[in-house]
Amino acid sequence: MLSTVCAFIHAAIIQGIPLLYGATGEILTEKSGNLNLGIPGIMYVGGISGIIGGYLYEHSTANPVAALCILVPFLSCIIGSLLMAFIYSFLTITLRVNQNVTGLALTTFGIGVGNFFGGSLLSFFGETGSISLIQSGLCYKASLPFADKLGLFGTTFLSFGFLTYLASAIALVTSWVLNKTRVGLNLRAVGENPATADAAGINVTAYKYFSTLIGGAIAGLGGLYFVMDYTGGAWTNNGFGDRGWLAIAIVIFAIWKPNTAILSSFLFGGLYILCVYIPGLSSSAKELINMLPYVVTIVVLIIISMRKRRENQPPAHLGLSYFREER
Repeated sequence: MLSTVCAFIHAAIIQGIPLLYGATGEILTEKSGNLNLGIPGIMYVGGISGIIGGYLYEHSTANPVAALCILVPFLSCIIGSLLMAFIYSFLTITLRVNQNVTGLALTTFGIGVGNFFGGSLLSFFGETGSISLIQSGLCYKASLPFADKLGLFGTTFLSFGFLTYLASAIALVTSWVLNKTRVGLNLRAVGENPATADAAGINVTAYKYFSTLIGGAIAGLGGLYFVMDYTGGAWTNNGFGDRGWLAIAIVIFAIWKPNTAILSSFLFGGLYILCVYIPGLSSSAKELINMLPYVVTIVVLIIISMRKRRENQPPAHLGLSYFREER
């Protein structure tokens, strides 16, 4: 029984990490007042960018270096994610296009880009089959060397690749920056009332660009984790499923707090695979269980709306464009 519970916790953490990356990136973005529904698309582009970078490196040398097998896909992912986030930022901040429409278009575009290159990358080089970066996948999945020596605790909590621990570290650092630093205070002021922040001398445009770009880069790492750690360096079209949307749901469930998003992501990861650990379920029962993350999110949204506690509400200017001359 204990081993089954530990196996479930281990699997829940694995499933929760891409959600945590996406949720942390979206929280940082929303704190500036930008509602980026393009997170699923950014995660796709982050994943395929990492795959492309890793593929080009592995096939350029006969003896790939482990450090570069990690670094090249990582940097490729960051570049691809930043490019997607910049497109969203330019359209919504500079041109003041509707944020909801832009985000949804970005998601559609990102999924299309990921599936296109994922399905045709090998054909560009005269190869057939599906993409599989075994060397890079092994480097990303490498766990702590002493994990096996710590028994059940080690195999449950310490047998992950570095991206797992990096996700929690980024969420904690983001929480600290938002709540304990001048930059975080200014960023939250921009999300609450950009006109007042502008009058106080805060560069609203710079803060919006900064948070949206960094948030997009963080979200893109969720895609990199999925293709390099979760699937071991393999790409499958539409393989991400609804994880990008779950990440956005976690933002509401975690009431816009990155540190709360850590446990929330693991909880949603557990709900995502709960039906696998309950034997004898019918197909309809499995579908009902798969609905639980969204049902829980709706319940939380209703509760925080009824309580009306300001610290648990979204930024007041969320989803609205700011035009300085309208002050």
